[in-house]
Order: sequence, then structure tokens, then C-alpha cells
Amino acid sequence: MTATPADRIIVALDGMAPDQALTFAATVSDLRWVKVGLELFVAGGPAVVERLRQRGLRVFLDLKFHDIPATMAGACRSATRLGAELITVHASAGSEALAAAQSAAVQAAADTGLPAPTLLAVTVLTSWDPLRFAAELAIEEPVQAYVPRLAQLAAASGIGGAVCSPLEVAALRADHPHPFALVTPGIRPAGADRGDQQRVLTPAQAVAAGSSQLVIGRPITAAADPAAAFEACCAELEG
Repeated sequence: MTATPADRIIVALDGMAPDQALTFAATVSDLRWVKVGLELFVAGGPAVVERLRQRGLRVFLDLKFHDIPATMAGACRSATRLGAELITVHASAGSEALAAAQSAAVQAAADTGLPAPTLLAVTVLTSWDPLRFAAELAIEEPVQAYVPRLAQLAAASGIGGAVCSPLEVAALRADHPHPFALVTPGIRPAGADRGDQQRVLTPAQAVAAGSSQLVIGRPITAAADPAAAFEACCAELEG
């Protein structure tokens, strides 16, 4: 089934308290997906995911699990039981941990009768400056080569997708055709303020480059009329 524009947009509820997140979700009637990150999850716990799902929303749980295989498996098992449909894991946890996480998520979905989630590999955080990345982590391979290496490791371990910057999506899509998911933050609608994001694409550009879904935060959540801003993003994708 072809995804509708609303299905492609994941609104990031970053910086919101749990009650704010629930109130916001109620103001955007066509909203399909929301992202719950570390800040909101620590403030609201599993209940915030449950409450969002009770409103009919699909949840991207962006907690970036990175641990030993048994702990990664347990975390993804619990996240699946919560009903999260997208779950982030760090590719640098290694193949054993990634495979354990994937297996646990699939089994938990089967046990609970919920849809199997898509695990998304985080490769290199976009906050890393290439020079600091090499100096502090003692990794000689440049970021632009290290990112696809980790994405390939994740794919070979059975992980169903990756989170990538707008400037990485075309290259990763060339190596990983659909149905491998590529979820892209750093999206700014045409004419929107870039804020602290420098490497950005518009929604239409990102989808054309190969993004499966787009994570959009402040251009929608901080807009004077969030519902209108969401609809404008949908209209841009329609166009």
C-alpha cells in the first residue's frame, strides 16, 4: 500500500511535558505518527506511549538502545509490548546485540498479537563534527564511509531500517532498496527557519532522495497553527 503524506510525517514531541504532548496531539486531527524521545519518555514513562496509542497514534520510540545483547533484547522486547512500531538501536552495539534485539522484538510481537516493529539503526549522530569524531573516538575512517559501514552491519543483522541525515539518504537508499526503512530528521519545509539545523532538505526533496518517513519537530510543534503547518507539509508532499 502506498503511504499517504500524513503517514510519511512523524511529528517529534521533543521538549514537551507529557500533558503538553497529549494536548498537542489532540490539536492536529490528521496526525498519524509521533516521536517519543528520551526527554519525554523520562518525564512520562511508558504511560505516555500508552496514552498516545489510546488516541490512535502510532509511536516512534527514539531511545537509541545501546548495550550488551541481553539488555538490548530485553529493552526491545519491552518497547514492542508497549506498542511502539519504530524503535531505535545503535548500530555500534554490534551484530550480536542487533540480532538479539531484532529477534526479541519479533517474538514479543508474536506473543502479544501486536504488529512487529521496525528497528532503526542509528549510525553516527549528526551532532558529531568529522574532525572531533576522528580525534575523540580514534576512528580513522571518515564519517561518510563509517555511516554506510554501520548501516550495512545493521542490515546484515536483520535490522529493518536506519535513521539518517538528509544528506546521507540518497547514498544509503542506493545500497538498501525498499522495504529497508530510511527515517530522516533534519527536515525543514520550504521557507521554514532552519533553526540550529544546517544540513537540511525539504519534505519533498527528502522523499525524492529515498526517505521512507520524515521526522519534523519545531516547524510544526512551534507553529502558531500546528494543524495548518502539518497540512502544509502534507500538501508539499502531495505536490
